[in-house]
Amino acid sequence: MPGSLNIKDGADANVTAPAEITALVEHVTIPVFGMTCAACQSFLQRELAGQAGVRDATVNLMLHNATVTFDPDATSTSALVDAIRSTGYGAEFPAEHQSALEEQEQHDEAQLMEYRQLRLKAVTSLIAGGVAMLLSMPLMTPLMTIGGTGGLERMKDPLMSWSTRVIDPLLRSVLPWMYRMDAEVIRWFLFALATFILGWAGRRFYIKAWSALLHRTADMNTLVALGTGAAYLYSAASTIAPGFFVARGIAPDVYFEAAILIIGLVLTGSALESRAKGQTASALRKLVQLQPKTATVLRDGIESSVPLESIQSGDIVLVRPGERLPTDGEVISGRSSVDESMLTGESLPIEKTARDRVMGGTLNQRGSLQYRATSLGAASTLAQIVRLLREAQGSRAPIQRIADRISAIFVPTVLAIAIVTFAAWQLFAPHSGVMQAFAAAVTVLVIACPCAMGLAVPTAVMVATGRGANYGILIKGGEALQRLEKIDTIVLDKTGTVTAGRPEVTDFFLAASGNDVAGTQSGSTAEDHVLLATAALERASEHPLADAIVQYAAARGLNPPHAEEFESLPGLGVVGVVDREAVLIGNTALMEKYGVFVEPMVSTSERMSVEGKTPLWIAIEGRLAAVLAVADTIKSSSFDAVRKMHDEGLRVVMLTGDNERTALAIAQRVGIDEVIAGVLPAGKVDAIKGLQAEHRVVAMVGDGVNDAPALAQADVGLTMASGADIAMEAGDITLMRSDLTGVAAAIILSRATMRVMRQNLFWAFVYNVIGIPVAAGALYPAFGLLLSPVIASAAMALSSFSVVTNSLRLRRLRLE
Repeated sequence: MPGSLNIKDGADANVTAPAEITALVEHVTIPVFGMTCAACQSFLQRELAGQAGVRDATVNLMLHNATVTFDPDATSTSALVDAIRSTGYGAEFPAEHQSALEEQEQHDEAQLMEYRQLRLKAVTSLIAGGVAMLLSMPLMTPLMTIGGTGGLERMKDPLMSWSTRVIDPLLRSVLPWMYRMDAEVIRWFLFALATFILGWAGRRFYIKAWSALLHRTADMNTLVALGTGAAYLYSAASTIAPGFFVARGIAPDVYFEAAILIIGLVLTGSALESRAKGQTASALRKLVQLQPKTATVLRDGIESSVPLESIQSGDIVLVRPGERLPTDGEVISGRSSVDESMLTGESLPIEKTARDRVMGGTLNQRGSLQYRATSLGAASTLAQIVRLLREAQGSRAPIQRIADRISAIFVPTVLAIAIVTFAAWQLFAPHSGVMQAFAAAVTVLVIACPCAMGLAVPTAVMVATGRGANYGILIKGGEALQRLEKIDTIVLDKTGTVTAGRPEVTDFFLAASGNDVAGTQSGSTAEDHVLLATAALERASEHPLADAIVQYAAARGLNPPHAEEFESLPGLGVVGVVDREAVLIGNTALMEKYGVFVEPMVSTSERMSVEGKTPLWIAIEGRLAAVLAVADTIKSSSFDAVRKMHDEGLRVVMLTGDNERTALAIAQRVGIDEVIAGVLPAGKVDAIKGLQAEHRVVAMVGDGVNDAPALAQADVGLTMASGADIAMEAGDITLMRSDLTGVAAAIILSRATMRVMRQNLFWAFVYNVIGIPVAAGALYPAFGLLLSPVIASAAMALSSFSVVTNSLRLRRLRLE
């Protein structure tokens, strides 16, 4: 019957899927202040995770924030902020109506201010420490050796030995007057200087240590506060009441210089760390700087310069040569080349003419453009990239759990070791005196560094995601990076991935029955009639092949009518009604489904397939009308990209809904190992599962809606930015470039990043495993080697800095 679609297999379209009740959850990122080490991060994360209604909590030491997933019926953002504040850390409510670009600008300003404050306090403390050390030389000299004058004893360590041999004789010749000064005057001056430095520069350590104590926890501040506080209090007591110590056979020495230098060195390490952490976010900073502050708009025929926030959707924006585009839009007039490398990694400028899409932050090179503003503020491409990158850098890699478990018990363990160290020296080496036991315990406290463990993984994630963004690879976070390292099989979609996704009609053959199709209008050829019906139906489709057919009809001067009852059948084709005629367009499976006889033109279809073209059957009113061929050009970069994947030891599979012959022809031209063709979207998922059943770790690369289920099933999903939004959401990694070069680059980056993470964790653990026993005096019985608390604090300061510096090497990683 004309105008009807005969569904031969009688499939029931009214199938109701089982309802799933999914609890509503919300996500919020809360700025947090006061965290200084892995112990802080671990403690706060446990506290947030334990709050009612919280599904997941991630605290990031690098970004100073907490990302929480929670049930809004059980808790709220204000309750979460209060929970953070109750632990002793500062927190503020997330800013409303603020784009990721504005958030990053504020974060950068705060980090710069923190670095400047730390630098000022560090430099002042080191200068004060140097003065204190010089003034302490006359006080040290009489008591430098164990068993010295009057039976008073003093610890001998490498720093003091060097000072005695080198510094003391030099000072005696250059500053003889200093050795004639009254010892009491020097002690009181050092007391005043230490009080000022510890109260001003070191104040943060004591406040945070006290807050931690009130909340029954401990962190790096606890160790520094105990070490420097003990040295200061002992020295203050020796200054105020020296007779009390002398009467008990204990040297009334002062360690003001050690307390000051420890504070100075720890602050120096924090300043260097802060500066290095700022460098890890350089990619984000560069992205933020891409956006101009003003724009030239055309309103009522008048050009005017307006602030960026004043641009409204639909405004006409004017861009001259050498200017950056202020926001996203669609070109309405002009012609120019635009450098998009800062967002997509594409090395060559892109030609832009009317109806082309442009992105804010890109650089107009030559020619002028007028375009209509579309996506503004947080919806712009640049803002979304910054948001994705910020979220990625705030995420956690699973390997971080190792550091978290150790950090949870690290500081209490160090405190226990310090107590045991003091007791061991008193018990097994009583002749060394109380001060040696005291100094060894202080050295244990100041050499321990939980910071290095806390920074080992987050710094690598930050630098790696930034390096990827510079290359046009947006990685959703540390988990995706870690999973990508283990990939051994890459599955590639064909259309829009291996090929350009811009197919063209190359052949059109009318079937014998096509000359007698119903409804052929007077004055039109049978070929035009079939093509009109085909173009009318395909005009309603979003498939890449559909546009090629519509363009082919337009080139022949045909104006297709409106199609009715249009339906897209994924993996098969499209069906609908045109001018009261039932029209089918699709593959052989679609023809079989509707009982269309195609045997007369099978040989023609097979020849098209062998040539790497995609044949499409066209049936009108249940009879074969024509077969046409659509060819999609292979991207010029696909061959080199596949070769690089092979260089990385990867098995490359092409997965497509196209027929096998077409797929094989394309696969052979680009060097793909294996082809799985003719599969429906569900079949793509099954194909991924089949590879995983072979114990393969699979990455899927695609760009279409039909790829979304397979992207989600794969161990890692990589999507093309030009693809559908749903596909981008399903993927773990977004490739801003329109080719496959980013796939091998992403794997190279992930493997290098995981190496750096393991190196960081290894050296952070080894540093503490070796440093703490040496500080306690493990080498003293055999080698007579002891560490000064000052040397220990310098080592502690450098440990976390070295971890950040090692991660920064990823910025120079070659991805090509």
